[in-house]
Amino acid sequence: MKEFIKGQQRSHSIGLMENILESERVHHATPSRSPWKGKIEQQITLDQLQKLHAAFQELEFNGRKYLDIENFKHTVKKCMGSHNVNDEQIETLFMKIDYSASGSIQWNDFCTYIHLEYTGQDRSCARLKGITFSLPATIQEIPHGEPVVCICSLSNSTLITAREDGTISFWSPQLKEKRSKMVFAKTSQKTKWLMDFAIMTPYNKLILGTGDRELQLYEISNFEPYLQISGLEAIPLNVDYCYTDPDECIILYGDDQGCVNILLLRSVGELLRTWNKLPKMEHLPHVSLEHAALSPNVTYIRWKVHGDWVAQLNYCDSMKAVISASSHEPTALVIGCVVGATNVERQMKEIKEHRKDLKARKWQASLGAPSSRAEGDQIVFRVHKGVKTFALSKKSNLIVTGGMDRIIRMWNPYMPGRPTGMLRSHMAPVFYVYISEEDNKIFSVSTDNMVKIWDIEDQSCLFTACSKNNGIKGEVSACHYISSTRSLCVATDVLAVLHLRLSSPPDPNLVISHKEPVLCCKYNKVFRHVVSCSEGSEQADHRFLKRLRESPLQEGDVNNLPDGASQPLVARFNDPGRAWIQDAHASSRAWRHRRSSCRKSRFICRSPSVYQGVSLLRERRGRLGAISSIAEASQSFQSLTSSSNEPPGGIGSSSQAVDASVTQVLFLKTRVVKYESATSSLISNGPQGYVHFWSLFSEDPLVASFIPSREKSLIRSIAVTADDSYLYAADEDGYVYVHDIKEYALQDLEKEAPKYVNHWRAHINLVLSLEVIDEDKILLSCSVDRTVRLWSLAGEYIGTFGQAEPWDIFTPTSWRHPMVPYEILIDPQSMPSHLMLGGESSGLQMTNAEENTQDTTNCNTRFPQVSTEDMKEEINKQFFTQAPGRRLKHERSKFLNRLVSHGKPNTYHTINYYEIDSFPGDCEKPDLSILGTDIFSAHYQVAAEP
Repeated sequence: MKEFIKGQQRSHSIGLMENILESERVHHATPSRSPWKGKIEQQITLDQLQKLHAAFQELEFNGRKYLDIENFKHTVKKCMGSHNVNDEQIETLFMKIDYSASGSIQWNDFCTYIHLEYTGQDRSCARLKGITFSLPATIQEIPHGEPVVCICSLSNSTLITAREDGTISFWSPQLKEKRSKMVFAKTSQKTKWLMDFAIMTPYNKLILGTGDRELQLYEISNFEPYLQISGLEAIPLNVDYCYTDPDECIILYGDDQGCVNILLLRSVGELLRTWNKLPKMEHLPHVSLEHAALSPNVTYIRWKVHGDWVAQLNYCDSMKAVISASSHEPTALVIGCVVGATNVERQMKEIKEHRKDLKARKWQASLGAPSSRAEGDQIVFRVHKGVKTFALSKKSNLIVTGGMDRIIRMWNPYMPGRPTGMLRSHMAPVFYVYISEEDNKIFSVSTDNMVKIWDIEDQSCLFTACSKNNGIKGEVSACHYISSTRSLCVATDVLAVLHLRLSSPPDPNLVISHKEPVLCCKYNKVFRHVVSCSEGSEQADHRFLKRLRESPLQEGDVNNLPDGASQPLVARFNDPGRAWIQDAHASSRAWRHRRSSCRKSRFICRSPSVYQGVSLLRERRGRLGAISSIAEASQSFQSLTSSSNEPPGGIGSSSQAVDASVTQVLFLKTRVVKYESATSSLISNGPQGYVHFWSLFSEDPLVASFIPSREKSLIRSIAVTADDSYLYAADEDGYVYVHDIKEYALQDLEKEAPKYVNHWRAHINLVLSLEVIDEDKILLSCSVDRTVRLWSLAGEYIGTFGQAEPWDIFTPTSWRHPMVPYEILIDPQSMPSHLMLGGESSGLQMTNAEENTQDTTNCNTRFPQVSTEDMKEEINKQFFTQAPGRRLKHERSKFLNRLVSHGKPNTYHTINYYEIDSFPGDCEKPDLSILGTDIFSAHYQVAAEP
């Protein structure tokens, strides 16, 4: 960590945030530099808003319809409390409302601003949380037949569909049918109907519930029948399965009598093999439920839960509970235990109340007679018109229900008294809901084929697709969300799959400020904000003073300009700094601060280029282009430029087509006021990478021209400091060049370029805007690479608007320096090169190339012939000194701090070694008789082993 930054010594800090807070106390003494602590409009409550309305009405009744800033301060403090707000916050709010700087506001202005503020917040949140399905859905026709009753998926995203007639089909994620078979054998007896099915994943089995009160097991691999459990107490409408422990599982089903039936199986593999050897009935090994319950590895439990048939049933392993739903309002949703309470006193109380002894209860349980859970063993949710479908998210501690009343309710699983949220938008009964934990979203499907996506946090609808848009026709019979492919499968007369529109995962090292190329950015001195506009008519409001990671809105408020608004070519703030003026296609629009409504629009005359002064550029031109830049020195001098492709006189006389557009002009304000004829007071960019200095009062206006870019790239943006001492020019390759122009082009014509100071690469593409913020010694830049960045005037990288890490412009330790943007670091044009190592030299590393060019006529080869030692010596001398910027500072430190050899022997050389004399291989066996035994004998070794 460096000790000195920009000549200021600092002390070591414990952490970044502590250093930022300390810097606030030191540097923010003036109100203009106070930190942004939250806007009043975001803190105001409904009660305070009503008080403000009453106060405005009272003042209007007393004849004071308009309030000035002092009366507005008094009113806001009275209604909101003086301890909640301060004068600076109230003044800022007043200036935002009073965009025309009239000095007074009324209640309508206040309400309009608050409404637009919250509307912009809602749009920004919706844009950040935006998630959609790709429309229309992928449709796969299926043979005409019975409806699909259930859809499941395997771990490899293979879909399994089951029809009422027992047809099981396997589908690929692209809806290509792999195989299909009708598992029910055709007999002359009545038709067998499939009600639901579940997958026994570890055992490669399918569990089918039939209308004949049976549970049938089939092999997934070949659809061969395995066994069936018959004699159920009622028809299994819903089937579920859960693998609990090694070789243990639970099979659950809900029936048409409102009961939840549970089979606890132990030693599952052996148990299934035993049942598979039993006598067959209807080509299936057969076991009755009564005989299966007598097995020591089977526990059968039946709970009477609902007053109507069970609509959905699932086992939650994390809660160790069964969740079931029905259309019965008093028991619409029930979360209950599996086995029941183990409290002895409670069991004895139940036995006493029912007047049944323990033997009778056990006898009834063995026959499958339903029992009722104790009140403490279940949580009951009462829902109007019952529950048709539900979904559980243990991560979010949330249960979502939907039913006939078309309302999606959000519940805390342990608080059944009142829902935590209600989502109203469906026009038909809700058929299916699902909670995506990875997206934190809710997906819902209604019986009219309308699909919706909801945000869990703000409980708002993010996406809606009706049947006409998604292309799903017919009556919905089954739905299933595939989390692995993030797609929703809907079964009607066809199979339809809606895929989430996924964007490629962003590179964590890349930071962008806009989703589209940034066209302009400006700094607002009044509110100390940076406003930027992109190609998609998107306007972002960034906090300049301090960029803290608190919420997306505090990182940058994003507004979409209304339809018909052109992409801004020129943008600026008006004199009070409260209205945003953008000029595009020869028209000027003024926008209210933090609003997306146009205040006024007027047509700007394109000619002359400099009016109320001396005409310089674009005189005697025929067809004029769009306005690309406006500069104003005072009320007497204002200049605008065009994007016309005709070069100014005397420049670019080549017959070839040359881009002669002038994209930016600016006045040297310290020189304009002197009215000296020979002094250059206007700067503009020009064709072929030139920067031109113009005089307003000279017969020959062109005073000086030079090319800042070392690659002779076109200069697209220029800026100067307040004292007109330094010129900052950015080219189309993203490089920023700094020149000292304090004594440049003052009297005579200049033939040489001004003194070079510094250069660095700020962006990887065209830089469209540069602005020097003199009060903070900061340079603001934006580019078509979708970034808006801050730099110190010395080229130190502060940060990119939109990054996750916080910064404070008064705390250099919070800057990204000495780092550089990642995309610049990996861009091939930023890579260092050398004449000795590469076949071609780079203009950024070879200065004054014409002087260094040597006569190569006598050379027979393209490359100079050099030895390896010369190459190493040249690299050590010039590799780090010629690297642009300071981004390879760590490499230089590593090179300079490496160990240097002084000619002394190293550690390896100082090791002493000795030769070992040759030893004959024949030696006599030692006499071990004195020990009383021979340790080399086999008997001794056997005896010695433990």
